[in-house]
Amino acid sequence: MIPLGQEDGIKRLTELIAEADRVAVFTGAGISTESGIPDFRSPSGLWTRMKPILFQDFVRSRDIRREAWKRRFEGEDTIARAEPNAGHRAVARLVEQGKVTDVITQNIDGLHQRAGVPEDKLIEIHGTVRYCKCLSCGARYENDEVRRMWAESGGDAPDCTLCGGIIKAATISFGQPMPELEMQRANLAALTCDLMLAIGSSLVVYPAAGIPIAAKRNGARFAILNREETELDHMADLVINAEIGPVLSAVAKVN
Repeated sequence: MIPLGQEDGIKRLTELIAEADRVAVFTGAGISTESGIPDFRSPSGLWTRMKPILFQDFVRSRDIRREAWKRRFEGEDTIARAEPNAGHRAVARLVEQGKVTDVITQNIDGLHQRAGVPEDKLIEIHGTVRYCKCLSCGARYENDEVRRMWAESGGDAPDCTLCGGIIKAATISFGQPMPELEMQRANLAALTCDLMLAIGSSLVVYPAAGIPIAAKRNGARFAILNREETELDHMADLVINAEIGPVLSAVAKVN
């Protein structure tokens, strides 16, 4: 597949969406970089500056949990300042128009919700930073409460006030099992759509990257919108290498 330029890509993507009955959108970090949230894998991404903390290490070591919470609250300020961009708003507009039936996202920043995507249309397969949970009893903690606990303890890792278990952000870390319900919903969306649109994802993180592949293998058309090439470009019916916000805004007719 030879990537199309922005103008030709907009025209063809508009046609594919018009021809489809059920469009599933799959988004990655690239849609949120235009909101000022750094991605993970680029030369300036988060993982070039700090090594990701594995789930097993988080659970076994209180010192590592302290470091994780320190990173979390430093990064939370960046996310808190971020606003949905044109790409998020365009996706929400396509949902509102009834063309997009499911928004599957690898992102944890909550910007799809803030742009207007309803909860029942959104599938967060890597969790969310919007709240925290106890790994033992499942109790939910709001971010402000956990941050207060962390600050009052002088930066110690917070423990569950109900059972004494480990509190963790409601995100999926490396080595942590994927959320069963969300993965079931995502796989169902892949198998019932007739167009899968991957936006801003490197499509190299599995099992998430298997979701667009499942849609394609089940007969759906497959379009990729990303600034750079991806490892699944050869499978796609359409590849657009361009800025996400302008392309989606034109397709969704969002000013």
